[in-house]
Amino acid sequence: MSLVEIARYSDVYEADLAAAFLESHGIRVSVTERRQTTIDPLMQRALGIRLLGAASNVEAAQSLLARVQTGESATDEGDEPDAGDLATRGVGRVMALTAWATGGFWGTSLPRRIRAPSWQGMFLAMALFAGGTGVVLLIRALILYPPRG
Repeated sequence: MSLVEIARYSDVYEADLAAAFLESHGIRVSVTERRQTTIDPLMQRALGIRLLGAASNVEAAQSLLARVQTGESATDEGDEPDAGDLATRGVGRVMALTAWATGGFWGTSLPRRIRAPSWQGMFLAMALFAGGTGVVLLIRALILYPPRG
């Protein structure tokens, strides 16, 4: 069985989605150049990502892909998420403001030599530690030396 090119994409993720769509319709395809292009992403633009399939399935596969590109299988569900209730939006805003104020998360996946230190997060952590220590010491002092009066 000889494999022929069904389509060519400039993005490996788009090619994977097309391959999954075709396989959900019973058309077996193979995504080529995946290893080279995921190692060096610039190769995606240079080589392109090809979908290869059996010669007997080329017309059906190209027809399905053309119908998807015209939007034939689109639904009217809308792309916007539900507005949510007031409490959910409030919690989301508080979380976003907290993340912004602390400089995001300290544990990013970037290596230490690339990532800039998060001074806002370090400052907030030190302030919380100092405040917590002060509260503990105050409670200790009140328990050991209750006010007389």
